[in-house]
Amino acid sequence: MKFSNYHTHCDYCDGKGTLRDYQDKASRQQIQSIGFSSHAPLPFPRPWSMKAEDLSRYIGEVADAKKSNPELEIYCGLEVDYIPGITGPSRFQSQLDYTIGSVHFVDAFPDGTPWEIDGTHTLFLDGLQQIFHNDIQAAITRYFEITRSMVEHDCPDVIGHLDKIKIQNRPGSLWDENDNWYRQEVIATLDAIARSGAIVEVNTRGLYQKKSSETYPGNWALQQILQKKIPITLSSDAHHPEQLTKNFSDTLSNLYTIGFRELMVISEGRWKSIPLATA
Repeated sequence: MKFSNYHTHCDYCDGKGTLRDYQDKASRQQIQSIGFSSHAPLPFPRPWSMKAEDLSRYIGEVADAKKSNPELEIYCGLEVDYIPGITGPSRFQSQLDYTIGSVHFVDAFPDGTPWEIDGTHTLFLDGLQQIFHNDIQAAITRYFEITRSMVEHDCPDVIGHLDKIKIQNRPGSLWDENDNWYRQEVIATLDAIARSGAIVEVNTRGLYQKKSSETYPGNWALQQILQKKIPITLSSDAHHPEQLTKNFSDTLSNLYTIGFRELMVISEGRWKSIPLATA
């Protein structure tokens, strides 16, 4: 099957390579469609997010790319952080073909600095101690509460790396992902997603970065997603053109083994379901 990928980061944010570099790589790999999804501007400085003043130029450059590459379907998106009461996907949706909604921040330190949960492990432990008094269950529960709030009040087209917070848990040092409380949080979040009609991305970045032994989300959650008939799309969360289809073949085989037979892609400007085939 021809691959598609809608979660990519170029040099407008923390990615390496220009939009042109990604297009050239996609054409060489005979990718059917590609979506650009730089980190959306944030209302506070972060080195990995797009600058607000660059947004119009980004949207214009993607529009020009669409016109100049008729053989490659190109779409304009953003990965938008959901921070309750501050920012979310609806802030940008009218300007884009699609949005990926992600949770990278959980509440804030006492001085008001947002706690970035997928930064360094030291930063994670600092936030765990200062905000949640080392109560890991409270911190993880809050992460999924915020994810559910996004789904219920500011829903994107695609839910980004649903359980990425687990990168701080290797090798199971902070909590047991088989514990009932953790699985109940995941199930409650998936139930909210099922009601919303949003798509869950199966994100391979943790695999090729060696930060996770599974995709985001992992196999147990994927089984629940299949049972709840939640649509999925495949992404690599690429930060370099060489990562456009990283671990796609193995992941497709794994999805097929779990029982998935369909995958969501954007075709002719709208999300469609296509048959999933093993690589």
